[in-house]
Amino acid sequence: MEDVAERLRRRDPPEPPPPTEAPRRAGVLVPLFVREGELWVVFTRRTETVEHHRGQISFPGGGEEPDDDSLLDTALRETEEEIGVSPEDVRYLGRLSPIVTVTDFYVEPYVGAIPQPYSFRPAEAEIAAIIEAPVAALLDPRIFERRPFPGRPEPVLFYHHGEHVIWGATARILKELLDALTASG
Repeated sequence: MEDVAERLRRRDPPEPPPPTEAPRRAGVLVPLFVREGELWVVFTRRTETVEHHRGQISFPGGGEEPDDDSLLDTALRETEEEIGVSPEDVRYLGRLSPIVTVTDFYVEPYVGAIPQPYSFRPAEAEIAAIIEAPVAALLDPRIFERRPFPGRPEPVLFYHHGEHVIWGATARILKELLDALTASG
């Protein structure tokens, strides 16, 4: 995990997007862990009953609350609420570039290591499934695509992992993480 933290520190992240008129602020955690010497990432699949991003694959996280001291605190609080990972069990590794989603969320993504094995406790109302994926599989260029999407000025990113399709903001965050992990130097 030291290598991951160092790679995140060394990179030159792109400039954050310009703030929109009234964005809703959110924080997400990109949970990583090591299993049998291999790096893995944790995603969630949202239920069909949540307000935003129904049924989509995402990282744990959500909207900022007045009591949150920072968006990192938001990400950690939401991760505990959504999948039962205690903030004390997360080792902060670094952050990725903030993004603004098409649903007008300003999102700050943070990367953290979690111990293994871990007993996730998904919140039934929000999380339909927890998905663990080896980073090596996500680096396979055959599962990645960019394609035009109606109403979007730029192509949308997609990762096809088994039966799961990771796209949109989650795919943009994932791509930046994978680029950081594979950058030379």
